[in-house]
This record gives sequence, C-alpha cells and structure tokens, in this order.
Amino acid sequence: MKTESENILKGIAAAPGIAISKAFLYTKEKEEIVNDPITDVNDALQNLDTALQQSKKELRKIFSLAVDKLGEKRAAIFEAQIMILDDPILVETIQNRIRNEKRVPEYIVNDEISKYTDLMNLSHESYMKERSHDIEDIKNRIIRNLKKKKWKSRITNDVVVITTTVTPSDTVLFSRVNVKGYVTDFGGLTSHAAIVARSLNIPAVVGLHDATNRIKENDQIIIDGYKGEVIINPSVKQLQHYQNKIDKHAKEDHELIKLRDLSATTLDGKEIQLMANLDLMEEMEFIVQNKAKGIGLVRTEQLFEVYETFADEEEQFNVYKKIAERIYPEIVTIRAFDIGGDKVLPVDLKEPNPFLGWRGIRLLLDNPQLFKTQIRAVLRASSHKNIKFMLPMISSVDEVRASKEIIDQCRSELKKEGKQFDKHMSVGIMIEIPSAAILINDFAGEVDFVSIGTNDLIQYLLAVDRGNDIVSNIYQEFHPAVVRTLNDIIKSGKKTKTPVSMCGEMAADPFAVPLLVGFGLDSLSVFASAVPHIKKIIRNIDFKEVELMAKKCLELKTEKEINNTIHEYYNKKIKTK
Repeated sequence: MKTESENILKGIAAAPGIAISKAFLYTKEKEEIVNDPITDVNDALQNLDTALQQSKKELRKIFSLAVDKLGEKRAAIFEAQIMILDDPILVETIQNRIRNEKRVPEYIVNDEISKYTDLMNLSHESYMKERSHDIEDIKNRIIRNLKKKKWKSRITNDVVVITTTVTPSDTVLFSRVNVKGYVTDFGGLTSHAAIVARSLNIPAVVGLHDATNRIKENDQIIIDGYKGEVIINPSVKQLQHYQNKIDKHAKEDHELIKLRDLSATTLDGKEIQLMANLDLMEEMEFIVQNKAKGIGLVRTEQLFEVYETFADEEEQFNVYKKIAERIYPEIVTIRAFDIGGDKVLPVDLKEPNPFLGWRGIRLLLDNPQLFKTQIRAVLRASSHKNIKFMLPMISSVDEVRASKEIIDQCRSELKKEGKQFDKHMSVGIMIEIPSAAILINDFAGEVDFVSIGTNDLIQYLLAVDRGNDIVSNIYQEFHPAVVRTLNDIIKSGKKTKTPVSMCGEMAADPFAVPLLVGFGLDSLSVFASAVPHIKKIIRNIDFKEVELMAKKCLELKTEKEINNTIHEYYNKKIKTK
C-alpha cells in the first residue's frame, strides 16, 4: 500500500462516489470452535437440521430485501447461497461425519466447509478467492445458528464501514442503515460486495491491506470512490476541498439537466456521437434520461453474470430485444461474451495468468456452441436494424474471419428456420491488444467498425495490471506510448473509412476528452451517469484548438509533460466556463 501523504490511503476504486462520515470498524464475532465429543448423535443431527433451516430462513429474508434493493437478477447472489445449504452431498457428508466421528456439529461443519474455502483461496484467480468469502459467510451463519446465537449489529446510520472483507449479505443489510461507503483490507473489482455496492450507488475502496489497523472507530473519513483514496481525519483544507467537490457535483447535476436535449457539438461545429455503456439493466433508464445517442457497449458477460449457468438462446434474445427496443431508433452495440481475466461467468477457468490466457474471442472460438447461441440471439433481436455486434480481445485477422464464418452459419440457420433478422447487421471488433492496434489497417476490409477498449489496451501496452494497487501509479493513460497508439488507430480509421469509437474508461475522463477530440475521434461511449458532464466538456471546446494541443502532445516524451499540457488546457479553457 502506498500513501500520498500521512493520512491518505490508496486502494482500488471499486464503486464511484464521494462520502464524508464517521468510521465504523466492523468485525464479525469469531465463534470459538471446540472439538468436543458427543453422546447423543440424534440430538446433534436435529441441531444441525434446525441450524440449516434457520440459516435458509435468514438468507430468504436477505434475498427478499435484495430483490427490492437490487432487482431479481442481482439478488440471485443470495439465492445461490441458499442452494449451497440445500446441497444434498454437502449435508449428507456432514451428517455422516457426525454419526461416525461423534463430534460436535459446529466442529464438523467448520472442518468440512473449510476444505472448500481453503482450496478456493489457493487459486491464482481473484474471482475464486472472492467466492471463498461467500462460502465462509455461509459456514459462519450455520455455526452461529448451531450455537443459537443471534447476529447483533451495533451499526448506526450514516457511517463508512471499515472491515477486512464485506460479504454480499452484509452490503444489503447495511443498506437499511444508510451506509455511506465501504473500505476493505481485501477484495477486488470482481467481488460480489463491489458489484452490490455499485448497484446500490455506494462508494467503495477495496484492497488497502491494513485499513483496519490504520483507521480507528469514529475517525472522520473521506472516501473517494473515483480515485480509490481514503483520507483519515482530514485537515480543514482537505475537508473543505471535498465538501466543495460534493457541493459542486450537486450543483453541476442540476445545471447539466439543461443540456439533455442539446447535441454534443464543439464551439466550432464538430459533432461528437456521445453514447453510453450498459453493464446492468438498471442503467437503462439513466441512458434514456440522459439522452445518450445510443449504446456503444453492452457488456453481456455483466448482464448474465448472476445466472447459475449460461443463459440460453431464448433468455439472451429477450434481453437483447428489450434493450434494442428501449433505445430505438438509436443504435446499440452488443459485445460478445468477454469471459476470463477479471470478467467471469459460470465456467471453470483455472489459469495461472488469466489476463494473458483463455479469454475473450479465444474462449468463444474454442466453444462454438456457446458462441453460436449468443450470435443467434443477437441476430434474432436485430430485426429493428439497430443492433451492431462486436468481437472482444481480437489479436489477428484469422480470429475475425473465423468469427465471421460462424456468424454466416447462424444467418443461414435462421434463414432456413424462417426467423427474422437484420441480414446486414454490422460486425466490428474491440481494439484492446497491441497486436490489433498495429494491424489496424489490415482490419479495414474485414470489419464494419472498431471500438477502442482503453482499459485493457493500456494495461497490455504498459504491462501493468490495472487492478493491482501496488503498481497502480504506473497505469498511465497519458503515457506517450498510449497517446501515440490511440492517435494511430484514429488516423488509420479515417484513412480506411472505418468508423472508430472508444468505450473504455478513458472516454469518460474529462481531461482526456479534449485530447481524444483533438485526435479526430468522432464517437465516445461512457458510463451512463457521465453523459451530461462529457457533453458539457465537448460543448465548451474548440476543435481547431484541441487539434493543435493534441499535435503538441504527440511530440512530448514523458507522461508528466503530456499530463501538464492537457491539464493546462483544461484549466484555462474549460474549468473557467
């Protein structure tokens, strides 16, 4: 963990937002496990059954609350926990061990379930380690109920929760007392807790390693879920700075509503297509309300993440059709499943380095039936002719051609079946691997459009894991190599008349927007709530000026020089307006 000053802790920004409140150190009481013998096996088995039933009852109550807070799909996290309690093999194993070993049920439960969590914690995959927390949560719930103890929360309203890890059930229960934010020692972007926090619009910073040691009960805390920073007992200056930020955000939100019906056009008349990304169905209303000019990226692996198995063709078709009809007549770009790395669906992936392994298009081409199921669903939903299809993690022309062959097979099948679909549906690719950026001219005759995924492109160009707080300071979107690569992609698109968009996080960075427009980028796709703010920036820049600024940045040799140039322009031309 790095500190930028003595009272600033740096972690991973897991859920956006800013909050100022008192710290609440949340520690779950650890039950003492004793390996005592028993004399009455039947009584022990009855206690186990009662504890399992009580645990299920509690989880059903949490599930009902979660449905109200998050919607049914997100609440499925807790349904999955209930299913574990209903697992006949697990329950039978525990029962048999009680009969054979004649030990107290809590010892057997702890020992048996810990086998699973220990195995998951040995995994190289962050996803598996995160899931172990969910299993640990179930184990502790059963043990508590075996001891007939009630969970008592001392938590009060309006606090920032400081803890080692947060389980999904914690986040939903805490939402009833208006928790202002989460700060955890462990956890990553893929944890259920981070997903739930984002859904509930609660800022979260995770992976600080020793936050629970550094922060004391009732310390005043500022949590910055945008930058991944936590400030302990802020100075008057820090407090004023962040209070001004909160007030400014509230005032800006009110002012930005007035821009809703206006176009994203520069002062000298260059119009930018400003679209939104879609991760959760709940974001759909924000996209429509903010008048985004279409959806530039649907992360389908996020939409179906809570399903226990891969969604079948009919389930996918209904979701894609609903999105296309809701955004009509604007265009929606649906990305094929980008599974692997930090994006996981119910599939068994055990790799030492998943970011450089079996993910994205590689996995899809190796699983043609899975790929075809999604393609058929997308094609069927394209009957209104406002759907584009995008391929993730492309590194070669061969992968594009192999994908197009499968798409053509699906078209032929649907035609024979008499199903309606857009015969000319556009097919594009993500540019997020350096090899794809180098081969950009070769893709021109193969695809209808390209979209730059900066999140992965930057981490692969710089060999920096963007979710690793140890090296987060060298994940630099304004690194000269990144800036020049982006310019090359955009200029190649112009030259070959291939439409180029950007859907990575960089597109929503207010400081990056003038540079990207200066490079000639005509299309941006950002998270839904950022649309009004990015529109305001575009409407306050002059294309000819940012073109000159962008050219200057291409000549600079360090990230610091480029950063200073961009901030100088922003502060002089935009911040004052």
